[in-house]
Amino acid sequence: MLNGLTSTTTLHNGVEMPWFGLGVFKVEEGQEVESSVKMAIQAGYRSIDTAAIYKNEDGVGKAIKEAGVPREELFITTKVWNADQGYESTLAAFDASMEKLGLEYLDLYLVHWPVKGKYVDTWKALEKLYADGKVRAIGVSNFHIHHLQDILDVAEVKPMVNQVEYHPKLSQVELLNFCKENGIQMEAWSPLMQGELLQNEVLMELAEKYNKSVAQIILRWDLQNGVVTIPKSVKEHRIKENADIFDFEITDEDMQKIHALNENKRVGPDPDNFDF
Repeated sequence: MLNGLTSTTTLHNGVEMPWFGLGVFKVEEGQEVESSVKMAIQAGYRSIDTAAIYKNEDGVGKAIKEAGVPREELFITTKVWNADQGYESTLAAFDASMEKLGLEYLDLYLVHWPVKGKYVDTWKALEKLYADGKVRAIGVSNFHIHHLQDILDVAEVKPMVNQVEYHPKLSQVELLNFCKENGIQMEAWSPLMQGELLQNEVLMELAEKYNKSVAQIILRWDLQNGVVTIPKSVKEHRIKENADIFDFEITDEDMQKIHALNENKRVGPDPDNFDF
């Protein structure tokens, strides 16, 4: 199953999504994002994750064009920002994103945050984009179980993906189980806790044991938990190193050691309490 960067998980509508991709949060528009996306694609990555609010969709689109890989081999994700949520405004935001990306269709479109009073209407807009064939898969980001339940209660199309903050200090076991039970693929943002975990003693010991980096241990843990992961990097050696996780397996015993690090600790906002 997990035999390299082309390994995919099958979403509940049959679309294949790579287990591993590149995130471009906080990667600057222009040269920085163009070069990191191109380096990743050259290194074998096929999944790129951006968002309207990252303000780098233009650069991502440009890099995709210049990378010389057939469009159908790539899996491109973007997200509708909070200020654009609601039915009509989401449809307009989608068109704006597509123009910047320069794409004919999108692989995955996500509701970025569960904005109170709006995310259900926003979901209806995503269902329309999906029905119209403009997006191959639709999903959400930063949704707790109760937010997902609100969508499931009215959805004609269930979310295919829930992209959330996920790392050994925030292992979200209940949410992961709920997603698995409902056929929703979980995906990790900030898998390395924005670098905070790289000096963790337990992880450093495991890294030594497996002759891998701490980042590689964490990213492999994601995959073995059935979670898609999209670490961000702008450095070529790191982009390559992050992806070098398909030649080893963490034992059950060591997986438990990593699970035991959970503190329900976030580096990002709580989806029940954000004000943007």
